Amino acid sequence: MPRVIEIPAKLIRNHSERSPEWLASLPGTAATYLDRWQLSITGEPLSGEASLILPVVRQDGTEAMLKLQSVNDESEGEALGLRTWNHDDVVEVLEDDPATSTLLLERLEPRTLEDLPDHVEATRILAELLVRLSAVQAPPGIRRLADIAGGMVEDAPGLIPRLVDPADRRLVRRFVDQVTELLPDSGDRLLHWDLHYANVMAAQRQPWLVIDPKPLAGDPGFDVFPVLWNRWDDLVATGDLPKAIRHRLDLMLEVTGIDRDRALGWTAGRILQNVLWFTEDGATRIEDELAAVAAALHS
Repeated sequence: MPRVIEIPAKLIRNHSERSPEWLASLPGTAATYLDRWQLSITGEPLSGEASLILPVVRQDGTEAMLKLQSVNDESEGEALGLRTWNHDDVVEVLEDDPATSTLLLERLEPRTLEDLPDHVEATRILAELLVRLSAVQAPPGIRRLADIAGGMVEDAPGLIPRLVDPADRRLVRRFVDQVTELLPDSGDRLLHWDLHYANVMAAQRQPWLVIDPKPLAGDPGFDVFPVLWNRWDDLVATGDLPKAIRHRLDLMLEVTGIDRDRALGWTAGRILQNVLWFTEDGATRIEDELAAVAAALHS
């Protein structure tokens, strides 16, 4: 008798209104790929923010993870990106179906850089991975940072007036100007886009491997920002939040060699991007953590 797949509560919360049809189709989709790739489920379903992940084993005994996700601009390039980077730096794609963005990935250890006690050491490891990832040129077909950033600049005038604080509006307009200046030279490296501590997992064949990219062709400075607003409690615990944020940036730049001005410019762009997303969803002020990063680096 086929195993009943229970959808994790987090995935239901995230998608019950946004994509109910995809959510309802998940058990059937999972059954299709379990059969097609001859997989057996070996554990409880897991969930990312936008994916169902099933621990499975192949017929030859290889342990793996079946990742089911909706087809969108972010998921479409995931397999290509992972196969383009050096195998020693990223999770391996064992099978994939571009039609549905379904992936069969190697099984990693259930630990991430979030779990490493020393957040400074975790940042250094992440920075070293960023060096190797951003050394790779983006292949044809990957979305371009130039287009993403251009869209932000285009959308900003319609969303900025929704911010109620004049100081917030001035800051966002300043960031629009910075992104506009960077647009003509947006880069061609293969970026992860979401390279934070929870997207680096322990493994047996390498100490740490990168997972869950949203591949983008662009400037490596764009990939610095996630480090600055993750493991936030560690930054707060230092007792001097602005200084701790700056120290993290300094460490990233020391290890990666990324130009400081470009890193600051694209960090402004990442803050702008998040402010526009949140404002589009109904926010009327800049989120506290984003404001803190902006104040630490751009005041």
